[in-house]
Amino acid sequence: MKSLLLTGALFLLLHPPVKAQSEAEAVNDFIQHAFYLSEVMLHDAASPPAAARFYAYAMWGAFQSLPATHASTPLTSCFHAALSLDVPPLPTRFSEYFCAIYAMLEIGKQMMPSGYLLKEKEDKLLRAYRKKYKWKPQDAEENKNFALQIAAQVIAYARTDGYFLLSALPRYKPVAKEEGHWYPTPPEYMAASEPHWKTIRPFFLDSAGQFAPPLPVPFSTDKESAFFSLLEEVYRTGNALTKEQKEAAAFWDCNPFAVFYSGHAAIGLKKISPGGHWILISGIACRQAKASFRKTAAVHAMLALVLHDAFISCWDEKYRSDRIRPQTAINRHVNAEWTPLLQTPPFPEYTSGHSVVSAAAAEVLSYFFGDKFRFTDTSEEYFGLPPRTFNSFREAADEAALSRLYGGIHFRDAIEDGQKQGTSIGNFVISKVKRVNLADY
Repeated sequence: MKSLLLTGALFLLLHPPVKAQSEAEAVNDFIQHAFYLSEVMLHDAASPPAAARFYAYAMWGAFQSLPATHASTPLTSCFHAALSLDVPPLPTRFSEYFCAIYAMLEIGKQMMPSGYLLKEKEDKLLRAYRKKYKWKPQDAEENKNFALQIAAQVIAYARTDGYFLLSALPRYKPVAKEEGHWYPTPPEYMAASEPHWKTIRPFFLDSAGQFAPPLPVPFSTDKESAFFSLLEEVYRTGNALTKEQKEAAAFWDCNPFAVFYSGHAAIGLKKISPGGHWILISGIACRQAKASFRKTAAVHAMLALVLHDAFISCWDEKYRSDRIRPQTAINRHVNAEWTPLLQTPPFPEYTSGHSVVSAAAAEVLSYFFGDKFRFTDTSEEYFGLPPRTFNSFREAADEAALSRLYGGIHFRDAIEDGQKQGTSIGNFVISKVKRVNLADY
């Protein structure tokens, strides 16, 4: 750690920073620009795993732009296949604030389908530094080029993760002949989302199946079976929801695929992804804790990368167990007219994605901010929902997981086994990054 501090001091001596703004203002800028990524994903209705991938590369690029990162590349040295990026020529007057945010935007711009919408944000950021902070043309050009070179290396790595091979893989077909398997659900009967996501390269995990959960409770129509007991719990719960349960389910819905009907008109309701919800929570925590800019970048990068790997692990299990959704089972064997509170997402049931990624996220944020970090989650105010207060990140993750039972879209074993799966992933990654003191940023 001493060598890192000495390296940082030498860097500042040779490359005096551009005093563009206070650190608190820079942190707010970072969080605001991270939200611009979320807005583009909302525009594109990005699937939850794809959204996590976009966040992961953009946030990693932002963190990689910090000078302390160049000294030891702490995060990339913890990847399953350790990676070292080249350090571009450093600007004479370096602004880590600008470079981190610009690199984040540039990666989002190039990777997301509607990323071109971020060009305006890039231009506005550059104008702000030129005008408000009296940047010279050379300062602007050097810092922009530095950020672009960091972004280019991250994007080059992203192009080798298997994402562009997905479209060439066989089209997924639901198993129709054998009961108990997933089948598209009303109202839209959407095709399976990201059935081959397990082929995407993880950052930290050894493989997609490293933290495979136990086998799900086997499907059965026997009313005395364990599965039918799970089914009846969903049915009973859905028919007797309290106001509090409905509010929790709506708060954690995070379904970018939601479609509702008014007469003959289909109305798409865009919502942030589960990963996006936790990215917003990380911004709330950073502001509340008055985190430094570097810690803010580290928190967002670490969280986004863990979310990315958690989705790979979860989706690997979803399409292996390929279990039926509650709505389909209840409609076939209990009540043909029953509908869940929330619209069922278009992919198999086990394990619960919210449970996996929320548990993993809670471990990461607890690592940075502590086990008893009380916060108010205002992230859903953007969608007209009131804020909710939690005594810890794990308490929030527990509610997120249980909300899927309230919503009528998951069985209890998918929730509980998913939480264990996510906790294991989070703790595994934390054990890898502890050796590089990432929490000290």
